[in-house]
Amino acid sequence: MAELTEELPQVKADKPGAPTKDVRVHPDPEPARNPREGTPTVIVDDLHIIYRVYGAATEAEKGNAANALMRLVKRQGRPQMKEVHAVRGVSFVSYHGDAIGIIGRNGSGKSTLLRAIAGLLPPHSGAVYTDGQPSLLGVNAALMRELTGERNIVLGCYAMGMTPPQVKEKYDDIVDFSGIGEFVQFPMSTYSSGMGARLRFAIASAKAHDVLLIDEALATGDRDFKRKSQERIMQMREEAGTVFLVAHNLDVIEETCNRVIWLHKGKIKMDGDPKTVLAAYNA
Repeated sequence: MAELTEELPQVKADKPGAPTKDVRVHPDPEPARNPREGTPTVIVDDLHIIYRVYGAATEAEKGNAANALMRLVKRQGRPQMKEVHAVRGVSFVSYHGDAIGIIGRNGSGKSTLLRAIAGLLPPHSGAVYTDGQPSLLGVNAALMRELTGERNIVLGCYAMGMTPPQVKEKYDDIVDFSGIGEFVQFPMSTYSSGMGARLRFAIASAKAHDVLLIDEALATGDRDFKRKSQERIMQMREEAGTVFLVAHNLDVIEETCNRVIWLHKGKIKMDGDPKTVLAAYNA
């Protein structure tokens, strides 16, 4: 960008015959901006997700071995399949620097939408376009209950594409952030659900993601961990990442996100400023 200057009238010198001075005023430089700020990260275009599940079965039709044998003897077929339209024509665009809260009652399609964005569920129709590889918290970490926390940290970081030097650099920070202490040397099968959730979040957030999808990962943990988690999400936003957060704790959504999408029966009922959307949702 060319440098802008504002020319002022020439000023005469004190001594006659002295050359005049050409005075130029340079405006203050604009603050540096992230070059990716405002760039689309996820485009969801008229997305439909349909599950096929078995319909409501009677006691005689439930799927155990004895009932299956009886159906064969009586030449009965399997219980009928039923389609569940979980996401219905959802469309939106997210940008670098966004933290988007996804709210709605149970069965509204929140987790299904995140799994579709992560590429784990194929669209029935419509499409999802992403800039980079989305990471669904707990899936990319690939934690194993039989292994120690230490081995899971290493393997989880490798699964996210980190190099051995990067894993070594981040290891202590992951342990400190998770708060599991000496349990890092114990198998994860000995962890409580809260300890496992904290370790998953600590591993997933150790790397800068283009798109990080968090599904109820902050529901467990004490007040201090929730505070640290919110600070980490804000840090990831400042690094020009995009965060999608599903949480039933609306206070976490309001304090962490700059945008909220309200899903109702698989459709977007409202999309906008957190205070406005949450006020309508609570009403």
